[in-house]
Amino acid sequence: MTTNFFIMLAIVVYLAIMLVIGFVYSKRNNSTEDFYLGGRKMGPLVTAMSAEASDMSSWLLMGLPGVAYLSGICDAAWTAIGLAVGTWLNWFFVSRKLRRYSNNIGAITVPDFFAKRFHDKNNVITALSALVIIIFFIPYTASGFAACGKLFNSLFGINYQVAMMLSALLIVGYTITGGFNAVCVTDLVQSIVMTGALAIVLIYGISRAGGWTAVMDNAAALPGYLSLTSTFDVASGSEVKYNFLTIFSTAAWGLGYFGMPHILVRFMAIEDEKKLVLSRRIASVWVVIAMTAGVLIGIVGLGMTKAGALETLTGSNSETIIVRIAGIISQHNALTALIAGIILAGILAATMSTADSQMLAAASGVSQNIVHDFLKIKISEKTNLLIARLTIVGIAIVSIFLARNPDSSVFKIVSFAWAGFGGAFGAVVLCSLFWKRCNLAGAIAGIISGGATVFIWKYLIRPLGGILDIYELLPAFIVSLIFIIVVSLLTKAPDEEIVREFEAAGKKA
Repeated sequence: MTTNFFIMLAIVVYLAIMLVIGFVYSKRNNSTEDFYLGGRKMGPLVTAMSAEASDMSSWLLMGLPGVAYLSGICDAAWTAIGLAVGTWLNWFFVSRKLRRYSNNIGAITVPDFFAKRFHDKNNVITALSALVIIIFFIPYTASGFAACGKLFNSLFGINYQVAMMLSALLIVGYTITGGFNAVCVTDLVQSIVMTGALAIVLIYGISRAGGWTAVMDNAAALPGYLSLTSTFDVASGSEVKYNFLTIFSTAAWGLGYFGMPHILVRFMAIEDEKKLVLSRRIASVWVVIAMTAGVLIGIVGLGMTKAGALETLTGSNSETIIVRIAGIISQHNALTALIAGIILAGILAATMSTADSQMLAAASGVSQNIVHDFLKIKISEKTNLLIARLTIVGIAIVSIFLARNPDSSVFKIVSFAWAGFGGAFGAVVLCSLFWKRCNLAGAIAGIISGGATVFIWKYLIRPLGGILDIYELLPAFIVSLIFIIVVSLLTKAPDEEIVREFEAAGKKA
């Protein structure tokens, strides 16, 4: 039998397991709280690994190694450092209070939390938040579909668009049947597969590159490649210096965590807030290990290229480095072909674990926050779930359209969507949880100003270059925070009931 058969066998078995999980959990969705939060019954391990698996996405196994392969460790390392710090801060400061606060006021989604936190009877902030979620989750989901298309196209020669659409169909399938429970359990499985894929590729790659010493010697030969203050420019073959502002803005990726709906909702879903301490430890350790491995794979891939074991990768093709290494592994025998299939399943896992969470969060934004809360259309639980599932299908269709270009960069798409959520929601979440004086007007101003700044900075200011060429998340977060503070202080203070709820959320269980 051909190696492709064993690769496909491993992938098919993995995908079948995902669908079975979706089918099993479809019988546990009796309400919207079950569908969106799993009835607030998630355990600490599932909560931790589901949050991090849904966070990392295909960016971990494709985008991060690709950036490290092309330009060295500076971009990739500072991004990873920022994300590691942001992960810990989010779990340490936000998770327990958000779980307690959302439970006290009966909120089941992030927009729902904003509305009930500020007593927005007209649900303006609900609709606005849901709109932001839909706007930025569509390109985020598209990046996942693009990753799947690249995977099957580069390995098997399957038409990119066909592979992408089939992958989207599978992800939609288990998400609309199983809801939040299925998404979290599959995320746990996917995080295990992702970890195995990273370990296998790293160990094999080092051996084919001639050992760790050879890997480091090859990397050190390129100017700026191993520096944390400069990058290697492929076009000129020279070193490009990083200034402090660029480093700071790259590390500012970590600010995005405070505004990620698909991560925040995991905090809201755990069965006991005290168990979030264990979840934090698990999540923080896994993130550091996984991202370190991702950066190292890029460096090892360069070593393999220098050793003649891997062809030279350019542009967005660098994001297929793990796919190509898996292809090399598969050539030895049936066993290695199965191992290669597991590695490729790891890439699918990274993609699926994020895409399913994003589509579920966007679906809740439409069915729960816009139709039910803002438009105040009275619908049954069954109809609410139907609208949510149709929304998932609709988002998938639009995402497929956006991902139709095989040359699109997974890293660039993810970075923009990440900035969108961090800029629009990050400061609002922090102020909602930790500043008593924050009010509805300030929160709305923060969402609008932060979201708008992402677009303005990305397309109008950043292209000017120089000191303005910084990651749009940083200025968007700062602008949002300023607007929240200024508008809140200039408008009416929260009433006594809101203050009592705020103070109650501050009391530890």
